[in-house]
Amino acid sequence: MAHPRRRGHPRGGHTACPRRGALPAVAALLLLFLAVSLLSIAISAPRVADRHPGASSRRSLRHPPPSGWTARDGLWGSQLATNFYGCSNASRKFLDSSIATQSDRYLIIVTSGGLNQQRTGIVDAVVAARILNATLVVPKLDQTSFWKDSSNFSEIFDIDWFISFLAKDVKIIKEPPEKGGKAVRPYKMRVPRKCTPQCYLKRVLPALLKKHVIRMTKYDYRLSNKLDTDLQKLRCRVNYHALRFTDPIQKLGEKLIQRMREKSRYFIALHLRFESDMLAFSGCYYGGGEKERRDLGAIRKRWKTLHTSNPEKGRRQGRCPLTPEEVGLLLRALGYGSDVHIYAASGEIYGGETTLAPLKALFPNFHTKESLASKDELTPFLTHSSRMAAIDFIVCDGSDAFVTNNNGNMAKILAGRRRYFSHKRTIRPNAKQLYPLFMNRGNMSWDKFSSQMRILQKGFMGDPLEVMPGRGEFHANPAACICGKTDQNSVVKSIPVSNRQETIDSTGIRKAIGEPAYPIYIDEEVDGSDSEEDPTGAGEETITEDDLNAREEMIAEDDPAATGEMVDTEADDESLSKQEDSELEEILSD
Repeated sequence: MAHPRRRGHPRGGHTACPRRGALPAVAALLLLFLAVSLLSIAISAPRVADRHPGASSRRSLRHPPPSGWTARDGLWGSQLATNFYGCSNASRKFLDSSIATQSDRYLIIVTSGGLNQQRTGIVDAVVAARILNATLVVPKLDQTSFWKDSSNFSEIFDIDWFISFLAKDVKIIKEPPEKGGKAVRPYKMRVPRKCTPQCYLKRVLPALLKKHVIRMTKYDYRLSNKLDTDLQKLRCRVNYHALRFTDPIQKLGEKLIQRMREKSRYFIALHLRFESDMLAFSGCYYGGGEKERRDLGAIRKRWKTLHTSNPEKGRRQGRCPLTPEEVGLLLRALGYGSDVHIYAASGEIYGGETTLAPLKALFPNFHTKESLASKDELTPFLTHSSRMAAIDFIVCDGSDAFVTNNNGNMAKILAGRRRYFSHKRTIRPNAKQLYPLFMNRGNMSWDKFSSQMRILQKGFMGDPLEVMPGRGEFHANPAACICGKTDQNSVVKSIPVSNRQETIDSTGIRKAIGEPAYPIYIDEEVDGSDSEEDPTGAGEETITEDDLNAREEMIAEDDPAATGEMVDTEADDESLSKQEDSELEEILSD
């Protein structure tokens, strides 16, 4: 009687053939195991329902392997990060404010936009005051914009810390100067976007010398990204050290971080901009059918200056924020498992829970400040959008990995801050390249989709020395304030930054070779100052916020202050720009 051929053991041995009586039991066990396996696959597989036009199939991708990307250090940080650190000390040539500041020059700044856009304005205001050797009045926050937050500077930031920390760099006072018991009436001005130091000396300094108090309105992106090293480092000292939130905001933010840590050792913070106003302004299509087109189209009609949108073109150009589902697929493809906890910083999501459902299916452990904090804890902040945004900022900054679906101001500022403080994992979608991948995801296996995702995201993960898009955006990539560590036997290390060699001594202070110290300008030197190569700043790299530039051009046509001319008027600041155009800027500001 012939016996069944025995199958070879993987290691070269043999297994005994089970007795005939045991076959039904073995078969039953195999069927049970198979059923359990299929059920686990169905539960763990990411949902990839097709939400966009252009995809040729609605087939779901095969489920990702449970372990995902096994390099845990890659998920939560880069091993190269230990070789770099933030360095923002002033050089020895950077004079103390007690020497640099001229006693009869005062600069008043009025910021614009949401919290993070205003933050960039505050940072640049300090540097502008230093360029002009002026005393800076604590910046006035925008209280009438789209965000409608009545908070003043001291209700969001620690004002005393701000003044004291920067005391050696710029003299800062809380209130405008007085003469005869009354506040001195300032002259209002506006400078072009990305105005160079020479631009400030040509346009602002003569008026400052004559009138002594200058008030610059709508102050956002009004200073060039290209400054000398000492001024760039001053930017870093302001942004990463001097601007500290008030104790109530800071304490609640830290509490939420602690509560996330109690749930998991690591967590991801997601900045999710998907409000209806923003989506309408983008002109993109997000897969919601005719209802979405009607809803967003009606909102878009509020702004008569907007041209007819081309949804496909916008997406191809990477100008459309990722949908919540796409963010989830991005993270899973990079190797983050479904057990990862996510903290979402967002406003009111268009479509509500229906829009969030695919993301929550991929990452069930989904949290917000509203779900982590009690009603009593949030009540003091609920009616102030900037304070609520500040809480989100703190949690996002304290996360192990930060991801955004957009390239707004908060994303840029946090990207730069996380680089400065140890290059913490920061994921920015390579939206332009991801567009065709998302469109064709129904036609490929999960393994291929995941592999392509990791290739396309290289250089967008917050690693040291990676090539970043948007060259010259200093707030996103503070290269002048990032130093490389050397071995213990080395004292000085030279590294290239912006095509210029700089030396780094053992204290971490960068010094540009052959670069003169920034000068002190006195009244007599104004008339004989050097010729200005680019008085308008037009030679500077274009801001990536094309929509902001377009709005600025419209404003300049009707506003003499936009050209840097003095405006002797008591009109409100809001009258210096069209309300409609201003609102367009503010929607995308954070």
